[in-house]
Amino acid sequence: MPPNDRLPASRLTEALRIDAASGIPIPSRRAIANEVPVSFIYGDAPYAVMMASPGDAEDFAYGFSLTEGIVRSASEIRSVRAAPQEKGLELHIELAPGRFREHLARRRALTGRTSCGLCGVETVEQLPQAERLGSAPPVAPRAIFAALANLDRNQQLNALTHAVHGAAFCTRDGAIRALREDVGRHNALDKLIGALIREGVSPREGFVVVTSRASFEMVEKTAIFGAPALVAISAPTSLAIERAQALGLSLAAIARADSMMVFSGALAADQAAGPEAAAS
Repeated sequence: MPPNDRLPASRLTEALRIDAASGIPIPSRRAIANEVPVSFIYGDAPYAVMMASPGDAEDFAYGFSLTEGIVRSASEIRSVRAAPQEKGLELHIELAPGRFREHLARRRALTGRTSCGLCGVETVEQLPQAERLGSAPPVAPRAIFAALANLDRNQQLNALTHAVHGAAFCTRDGAIRALREDVGRHNALDKLIGALIREGVSPREGFVVVTSRASFEMVEKTAIFGAPALVAISAPTSLAIERAQALGLSLAAIARADSMMVFSGALAADQAAGPEAAAS
């Protein structure tokens, strides 16, 4: 598949820059993140339209299919074909025959304007349901601080546009194993999960860091993938905390270079190890 699926991740746009001191408008150019409708089509049946960044489309197809409950593993996806359109991107996803029949049986219409993977369900019972996670060695705080220290330099699209979210999978020593970006926080996480399941990476090998708030959906997607811990830059919602506790997912949020707050689960015993330890 060609880089960025033939659609650029950003574009230069004309704008006027107005300085607060002088008030004089100055013609300027700014890199702006591209946002396009991405249509998910299983077989010949349209399923969802998500507003998203056009890059890493195949990862998006795999991750979205998993966290939506359409597949249980990457092996149930036979192929993914990205078809650029005049105003967006179509993802044609072929499922294993048995899985496709099950998908048609539970098919629902969904259109997401804010990349919410839960928009359009008719009842609470239709929400994707993660299973409670098994026990796993707790993540060390020093590893989280190490990951946070290196997060910005790995967000290349955000450095250019300042308009996209990032989701990273980090090893237990804090090294960033993979990172994906998107205008939608759910999309960034789906793309990350898709990349990892395509590579056969074990979710137990590390933890997830997201640059957004920790919402119910972000907790649920992380748990469906099977990672034992989620770290969010912004604050969690009440339902995110409740869901993380019910699933046995460690949840840390309001994570900064100098501190973080743990809302669910427990971190490793080196609680005294702050950001200065991560730098040593």
